Amino acid sequence: MPNTDPGTEPRRRTAPPGPPAQRGQSPDSDPAHRILLPARTPTPPMRQVARRLLMALAVLAVTTLVVWLDRAGYNDNSDGSLDLLDAAYYATVTLSTTGYGDITPVSDTARLINILVITPLRVVFLIILVGTTLEVLTERTRHQWRIERWRSTVREHTVVIGYGTKGRSAVGALLGQGVPKDAIVVVDPQRKVVEQASLDGLAGVVGDATRTETLLRAELPRASRIVVAPERDDTAALITLTARQLNKGATVVAAVREDENAPLLRQSGADVVVTSSSSAGRLLGMSTLSPHTGSVMEDLLTYGTGLDVLERPVTRAEAGHGPRECTDLVVAVIRGRRVLNYTDPEAATLQLTDRVVVIRPARG
Repeated sequence: MPNTDPGTEPRRRTAPPGPPAQRGQSPDSDPAHRILLPARTPTPPMRQVARRLLMALAVLAVTTLVVWLDRAGYNDNSDGSLDLLDAAYYATVTLSTTGYGDITPVSDTARLINILVITPLRVVFLIILVGTTLEVLTERTRHQWRIERWRSTVREHTVVIGYGTKGRSAVGALLGQGVPKDAIVVVDPQRKVVEQASLDGLAGVVGDATRTETLLRAELPRASRIVVAPERDDTAALITLTARQLNKGATVVAAVREDENAPLLRQSGADVVVTSSSSAGRLLGMSTLSPHTGSVMEDLLTYGTGLDVLERPVTRAEAGHGPRECTDLVVAVIRGRRVLNYTDPEAATLQLTDRVVVIRPARG
């Protein structure tokens, strides 16, 4: 296949593209293949630690103040008196359960305060410290549990391979047509890109989509739709071949830059191939000769504003009638695997099993 990078001679690829570090590694041991589920906007780890540290210091300060106010009820074996430093020292060793015994409560009031105040403060102090440790230790387990639960529930979803300009636009169009976010999975080799998808509310997989292991992590065999939108045409062909091998029944839509590569994508298993460069060029030429026509086409391609193009089933009320009698503007009729122009004689009478491509006002 011709190389699509400008300014370079065509060359043959001997290996699928992807970060070299990912080659030869087990997907279970390679952190680049981790699954990122939709972000829950958690508090940053350092902020959590700082907040817990401030809480612990506050408990320590309160304990020091309580001991110092009742300093007459304590005995220091070193000099017999208790100053503020001694109170802080006693509070520290007491809350940490060290308990050297060199400073002890001797009066009834001091012992009562230890029972009612110091001991509860000690428990709170330990909860803060132990809670931070447990949270760090259980974060990985909790994340793994979320992944396993996600894997057991995801079905008939859409896998978007490549979250660049094309991939994000495809996701935007899917969301605009009512596809829920939890039914979309993004695959991209760059971790920062997948993290952005996670912040956008989408599940994501970091890894090379030409590898079977990566697509299996995205549960691609159980997907109903696959969008292939990488940066390179040769990568798109390899991804399409791998995806079609894993899933024979899904609808595969692929994007390529050059027209000459479109047939290869179809041979690789893509149901629909969109050529980005030629499509943009045709829109540019149309807009040059007729700016208004170009504006209308851009409106049709932008879902959710002005006019929308969509596919829907024929209703019972429409069955037996012609396309012109539908409430929406019908531009094509889909009968079986054939696409009929609305002027085609075969499309003169709609059947209940047909689907129609229509233009209708956008619904906000």
